[in-house]
Amino acid sequence: MHDRDTLHRFMFEHYPIRGHLVHLDASWRALVEHREYAEVIRNTLGEAAAASLLLAATIKFDGVLSLQLQGAGPIHLMLAQCTSGLGIRGLARYTDNVEHPGTFPTRVADLIGPGNLTVTLETDDGAQRYQGIVPITGERLAESLQIYFENSEQLPTRLWLHADAHGASGMLLQRLPGQFGVGAAGTDAAMPVDVAAIDDAWRRVQLIGATLTPAELHSLSDAEILRRLFNEDDVRLYEPSPVYFRCRCSRERVSGMLQGLGEKETRSVLAERGEVEVRCDFCNRAYVFDAVDVEQLFNPGVASDAGGSVH
Repeated sequence: MHDRDTLHRFMFEHYPIRGHLVHLDASWRALVEHREYAEVIRNTLGEAAAASLLLAATIKFDGVLSLQLQGAGPIHLMLAQCTSGLGIRGLARYTDNVEHPGTFPTRVADLIGPGNLTVTLETDDGAQRYQGIVPITGERLAESLQIYFENSEQLPTRLWLHADAHGASGMLLQRLPGQFGVGAAGTDAAMPVDVAAIDDAWRRVQLIGATLTPAELHSLSDAEILRRLFNEDDVRLYEPSPVYFRCRCSRERVSGMLQGLGEKETRSVLAERGEVEVRCDFCNRAYVFDAVDVEQLFNPGVASDAGGSVH
């Protein structure tokens, strides 16, 4: 049985090549639980979620990595966010085809339209923010991500992504800088490796990786995948890290959003509806503010016994 809601790191013992394998199952179902996406939108979002986890695993940071696709096509925004602890959330915003509702192109370049793929890395304290932007191109999301790695990370990288109604999975292979392996038999001592041998190994593992089918990526365990692909290499498989759905919404964040919206607009909604309800786009949780809550938002000295409610 395949690994569920995990991310595995692995390393080639004799070459500066590493990889990651990720699978979302319960976390994926929780991510789309409150959405009725068309199949191609759902699957592309699943690939983006898997990709964000694979990217986050290549970086040492404490914060949030955001993978955003934005363009002028039927899907005008797709966003997958992953914390450094591998908590994932995501959403897609799109416009239905009026003449053929629910039908969308299958190429990611047509699905998003002319636009960009943006990877943003922001630390929890907000002290550091890094952003890389590349144009969206090709049949699949993985093609645009490879361009991102070439332009922004300057690390040769290959990705394979797959998603359907049941789960999302991905594999990443990456050639690291330098001319050394990690040491044989699990040692930390670096081993000199011939540059030509590294080039040959990198070409070879990419070709072998490309033989992995979506069905195998989804159904096989990670140990089986590595045996299936790289049985002639010494590959070290590390302990798995759990992947889970996590929404970062909170009443405090919603309060700040309403304050940013302004007192006049917020009170207008309150007068019209009797309360202000804000529903999270990621998890569908509803935050309700009554008259006392709104008063306290814009007049902090007013005490509130109700404290608002969350549904």
